[in-house]
Amino acid sequence: MRIGFCVVLFFAVSLLLPACGQEQAKVVFLSGSPSHGRLKHEHRAGNIILAEALNESGLDVEAVLVPNAGYPLDTSILDDADTIVLFCTGHNRHVLNPHLGEFDALMKRGTGVVMIHWATEAEKGKPGEKFLEWMGGFCDLDWSVNPHWTPKFEDFPDHPISNGVQPFSVNDEWYFHMRFVDDMKGVTPILSDLPPPATLKRPDGPRSGNFAVRKAVLSGEKQHVAWAYQRPAGGRGFGFTGAHNHKSWQNDDFRKVVLNAILWTAKVKVPENGCPSTRPSDTQIEDNLDENK
Repeated sequence: MRIGFCVVLFFAVSLLLPACGQEQAKVVFLSGSPSHGRLKHEHRAGNIILAEALNESGLDVEAVLVPNAGYPLDTSILDDADTIVLFCTGHNRHVLNPHLGEFDALMKRGTGVVMIHWATEAEKGKPGEKFLEWMGGFCDLDWSVNPHWTPKFEDFPDHPISNGVQPFSVNDEWYFHMRFVDDMKGVTPILSDLPPPATLKRPDGPRSGNFAVRKAVLSGEKQHVAWAYQRPAGGRGFGFTGAHNHKSWQNDDFRKVVLNAILWTAKVKVPENGCPSTRPSDTQIEDNLDENK
């Protein structure tokens, strides 16, 4: 009888020990150099808001901010990352352009990735091809557009990133008409709405308009401005085109979508009510802003 009790106790302890000793999921934030005016494209300040929210959430996650602007000077910080968040300038000044090979190696190991706002914009060719592999879509010049508008997000998919998210609306520079993988395979749209005709009043240009986007909007096709991607070979990605305006982080649901996505790409269970976070005050919004614009 006593031997049986000891055997049961041994197995109970052996099951608990791995859970107790399990390391927290590591989230690494990369911030781009200053690119716009005050309270616009606040890469570092925006990342700090998200990182602090994760570290204060009480969840099994640790957020770390790369100390320098751009790609890490000490790349070992990425070696054990569960997901990497990039908030930076895009296209030909994207921080990943000189590092596509080494970053691709991380992605092939199953590391997650989250790209915010301009970071979703890739150059055609190899950068765009890699963005498709990593997160299923990207902002493509002469195809995607970048107007300021106020979408109404009212319907959300049955997906962990939607947990706790309530209908919301935020005026921001929401890019749309993204370039996605064929047949949207592996892609789950998270935030979608039909842009109003006013978003296409600008003349055609690399980011302002083109025949394909005008046709899509006029035919009533909802446009996806945030999406989740499950890679065929493993690993997860998330693209989010808002956050031009730094004050947008004060919207609880705007912020929750991104925090939930970070957890999901890191393979951390998203709470039923979403990742908890405290709304940044006006004072906190003014903290950590880029001094040299």
